[in-house]
Amino acid sequence: MRRTSKAALVETSVRSVAALAAVLCLVGGAAEAQSQIVRTPYVEAELVPGSAAATPGATVHVALRQKIKAGWHTYWRNPGDSGEPTRLAWDLPTGWSAGEIIWPAPERLPIGPLVNYGYSNEVLLPVALQVPATARPGETVRLSATADWLVCEKICIPEQATLTLSLPVAAGPPAPHPEHGRAVGRALAAAPARGAVTGVASLAGGQLKLAVLGEPVRGRDVSGAYFFPYDGALIDHARPQAVERGPGGLTLTLAPGYGAQTGSLVGPVQGVLSLGGKAYEVSAAQGPLPAAAAGLGSSGPAGPGLPLALGFAFLGGLILNLMPCVFPMLSMKAAALAGHAHAPRTARLHGLAFLAGVLTTFLALAAALIAARAGGETAGWGFQLQSPPVIAALALLMLLIALNLSGVFHIGGSAQGVGAGLTRLGGVAGAFFTGVLAVVVAAPCTAPFMAAAIGYAVVQPPAVALAVFAALGLGLAAPFVLVSFTPALLRRLPRPGPWMETLQRALAFPMYGAAGWLMWIFARQTGITGLAELFAAAWLLALAAWLFGRSQQSGRPLGYRLASAAAVVLVAAWLGIAALGAPGGQAASATIAEQAYSPERLAALRAEGRPVFVNFTADWCVTCKVNERVALSSAKVSRAFQRTGVTYLKADWTSRDPVIAEALAAHGRAGVPLYLLYAPGAAEPRILPQLLTEGAVIQALDEATSGN
Repeated sequence: MRRTSKAALVETSVRSVAALAAVLCLVGGAAEAQSQIVRTPYVEAELVPGSAAATPGATVHVALRQKIKAGWHTYWRNPGDSGEPTRLAWDLPTGWSAGEIIWPAPERLPIGPLVNYGYSNEVLLPVALQVPATARPGETVRLSATADWLVCEKICIPEQATLTLSLPVAAGPPAPHPEHGRAVGRALAAAPARGAVTGVASLAGGQLKLAVLGEPVRGRDVSGAYFFPYDGALIDHARPQAVERGPGGLTLTLAPGYGAQTGSLVGPVQGVLSLGGKAYEVSAAQGPLPAAAAGLGSSGPAGPGLPLALGFAFLGGLILNLMPCVFPMLSMKAAALAGHAHAPRTARLHGLAFLAGVLTTFLALAAALIAARAGGETAGWGFQLQSPPVIAALALLMLLIALNLSGVFHIGGSAQGVGAGLTRLGGVAGAFFTGVLAVVVAAPCTAPFMAAAIGYAVVQPPAVALAVFAALGLGLAAPFVLVSFTPALLRRLPRPGPWMETLQRALAFPMYGAAGWLMWIFARQTGITGLAELFAAAWLLALAAWLFGRSQQSGRPLGYRLASAAAVVLVAAWLGIAALGAPGGQAASATIAEQAYSPERLAALRAEGRPVFVNFTADWCVTCKVNERVALSSAKVSRAFQRTGVTYLKADWTSRDPVIAEALAAHGRAGVPLYLLYAPGAAEPRILPQLLTEGAVIQALDEATSGN
């Protein structure tokens, strides 16, 4: 009996151990999962499981792991301008099935003038495999896939590998694979989220706008947002994507690709929105863009930061005082200040009034710029000078000031007393008005430090943008205010006397020159017909000024003043018609030999491996014109262009051009000048200084082509 009991006990124990071993083997069979690693010259590849085992009737994730050689890359499902996506062809046991690759959000890979989408270093491409219900726990299945990929650096090499994975089948819920489970889990968690956002798309006016709404994009910093389309022909991948914030989301402005050049979209716009390190799948139907996705300003390249932007703006405002567009106004007001050099209280009032005029106008221009950009306009610094009616009004205003300085008429009291000639500008009111006009005419100039500050300001919230523009105004007004509040400096000025009348007459001529220059810009914008109409308006205005002056000298002024008022009404009527777009014809054709800039022409030249110099300029930009005369028009520079084979593209922003505005924004600029020099094969251009010299240009050309 004891022997029988002992034998039964031994047999029971053996069976229990065997059963326990079987359970452990079936449930914890991860140790038996084995994959084959294939190494090519540029990629190490294998199939890695997310789970330790497969469960009958469930889904198991298996990922293609690519460890890519440094400096090389493989491609996303839409490779961009060139390349081929990775493909998997599965060989699975009976009853098993494989889904599509679950693509992680890609990287942008600029290659010369092209932009591709892909992966570098290491990437996991998960695939969901459906396990049949008939799979038997305890067995080990062999999964096989043939992977094809294109791996590229400066050259591209197609590679292929047949990969296998042995995976056990277990009855219970499988645990994560001890070696690869976390990595596959992270890849699945980072995959573009579905259903988190909604979208609306609209194609009009040569722009594809994509509005995205949803909790993940509401109230976010959207400056780094980027849309990766599934359709490779939908957008021009190399063009920048402008982003605008809204209370409920964002709107991206995309350049249509060749697949959307017909002016209509076929089906929804689909792709992946990358924002803040996360990705969201977007499927946008066509329709009106929602207001909640826009209206809070644009976002663009990162700038210098607020403290540095304020400092740059103040320095730029200081230097702006030396620019040719501002100097005549300030010299005129400095001469007026000389009339009060020995009346400190009056001088201080003039300084404060001038400061108020400068700040008021800078903030008004900034508010108009912010409103224009919030409304979808690609406006930048100097935007008001892209409007022919504004140019015409400024030209007539400069003429009127010149006539006043010439003594044709005067504003205020008689010419009696010390400095009376210059106080005709209206005393404190005249100082305020001079500050206003100094800012308006400062728009054609861009001083050093200004570009970075304004480029930063126009993509910030309104309060930040206004603060930067206020700092710019403080810099512009600082010298005049400093003199007016410094008695020691005031005492150094000569005492008022007859010399001031002569100075007043002399200062009229810079204003005549400014009026003529503005008329030239107007002619470039509207053509010869528009210029003739502006000349007629100027003649009427001069007549009105003379009649008004006669009325001031005559004992019977009524008739003169009625005739003067009639002439002014005619000028105002012409300006009103001009604002509605009636006058003028087509812009005068350029006579320069440079090639016209376009993103397509730039891309084509760079694809040919040719060095390119791009000059972003405008006829109303005095800094641009000085640079062109001093540094870009000499025989030495011309020979340097010929010797180095650099192609010269001119991006003329005299009239509004959203393509040029977009290109400026892509480089963090809101105004001209901007000089870009593309060396052959370089990913990014070299940005030249805003103030050019002949030697600096020649040296840059030689350095850009020294490797050729």
